[in-house]
Amino acid sequence: MQRRDVLLTAAAASFAATGAGLAAAPTAARPRIRCSDGVTLYHEEWGSGRPVLFVHAWALTSAMWTYQISDLSQRGLRCIAFDRRGHGRSDVPGCGYELDRLADDIAEVIAQLDLDDVALVGMSMGCNEILNYVARHGTGRISRIAMLGPTTPFPLQTADNALGAPHGYFKQCWAAWQSDFPKWIEDNKLPFFTKDASPQMMEWVAAMMRQMPIPVAVATNRALIATDLRPVLAKIDRPVLILHGDKDVSAPLDMTARPTAKGIKGAELKVYPGGPHGLFVTHMKQVNADLAAFLA
Repeated sequence: MQRRDVLLTAAAASFAATGAGLAAAPTAARPRIRCSDGVTLYHEEWGSGRPVLFVHAWALTSAMWTYQISDLSQRGLRCIAFDRRGHGRSDVPGCGYELDRLADDIAEVIAQLDLDDVALVGMSMGCNEILNYVARHGTGRISRIAMLGPTTPFPLQTADNALGAPHGYFKQCWAAWQSDFPKWIEDNKLPFFTKDASPQMMEWVAAMMRQMPIPVAVATNRALIATDLRPVLAKIDRPVLILHGDKDVSAPLDMTARPTAKGIKGAELKVYPGGPHGLFVTHMKQVNADLAAFLA
């Protein structure tokens, strides 16, 4: 190795050692959260201050929040994210994917980390879990709620819910996932992003989805469409911010965010022109700024 290479290597090592202080350091490692049914959940914490608990989207993991946590943890917030059961580095049990159980998992995370006055931030299916948490556990420990691209309040078409998608649509999706999930992801990824999204960013999200066990993908989606959260909306007594794109194909605005905001007293709906479902990466600066202002 030439002297110049040695110097560059040493400089890089020095930056890695000292430059880490420029970013929020992670909280010391904690034991995994063990739920009442024996399932353990992986979680990470960054920063300090008022707590914010992130609940990730369907088929993704807590890693999806990395750009929000990187920003918000440096703004004086304690950012906590966990992997839903069956996802990422959490246990993968053979059952327990009903929305009630998933809401109870949020309650166990909050209780075991002793979080009070905590803000909940969810995306897509994570918003359904948050609302169901409120239905089952109330808002006593919650300060406010932010939702990105929610799939609330009820995505299934029924006699009294013309806005939902037909059951046959979901059945076709389940069959496609059970046949070739990687192909389904590839065929459907472009509408999730904007045209200027980098191939690397799209691949990062797609790779996260490909980790998903197929039985878990189907079970959680079944739970999502089976739970009508319309009656819960009136029970939300905390400030609510909803961020949604008007080009969201996965969760069309008029089916999801608009009726959700209409049902929650005082909820603020902020519509991103041209925004797709993947706002957390396609509009990360705007999302981070809106979350920071809401959570401050």
